[in-house]
Amino acid sequence: MNGLMAKILLLAVALSMDAFAVAVCKGLSLQRAGSKEMVTVGAWFGIFQGVMPLCGFWLAGLFVGRVMAYGHFIACGLLALVGINMLREAFDKTEAGCDASLAPGGMLVLAVATSIDALAAGVTLAFDEHVPMAAVAAIIALTTFLLSMAGVKIGGVFGSKYKRYATLLGGCILIFLGGWTLFEGLGIV
Repeated sequence: MNGLMAKILLLAVALSMDAFAVAVCKGLSLQRAGSKEMVTVGAWFGIFQGVMPLCGFWLAGLFVGRVMAYGHFIACGLLALVGINMLREAFDKTEAGCDASLAPGGMLVLAVATSIDALAAGVTLAFDEHVPMAAVAAIIALTTFLLSMAGVKIGGVFGSKYKRYATLLGGCILIFLGGWTLFEGLGIV
C-alpha cells in the first residue's frame, strides 16, 4: 500500500470517529438496534462525511493558488486543530445525552455536526494535487457508513463504554496526519 492510500485510509477512519461515537450513543438509546436503524444512522453520517470533504476541497480551490507555498503548514494546522478539538471532547467529563429519535431533523443536525471536521479535511486535501478527491470522498463515506452501522450495534450491545476512546483515537490520528502532511511538505518524509 503506498503512502497516499495509507494516508487516505487513516484519514477516513479518523474522520469517522465522531460519527462512530454518536452512533454508539444512538445504539445505546434505541430500544432495538436492528438493521433498519443501523442503515439509517450509517447512511446519514456516511453521506455527509463524503460530501463535506468535497465542499471543503471546492472552497479551498478558490484560493489554493495564492497560498500553495504554505499549504503544508495550513493543512497541518487544520488537521491538528480538529484533532486537538477531538481530544478535548474525549476528555470532557460532561456527557451529552443522546435520544433515540432517527427523525430527519435531528439526524441532519447530528450529521452536519459530526462532519465539520471532514469539511476542514477537504480544505487540506486541496493542497495536494495528487489526491483523487472523488475516490477519497467515497472511501470516507463508505468507512463512515460501515463504522456508524457498527457503532449503533455496539451501542445497543455494550453501551457507551468505548465512545471516549473512539474520539481519543480519532483525535490522535488527525494530529498524526497533520504532522505527516507537514513533514511531507518540508521534504522530510
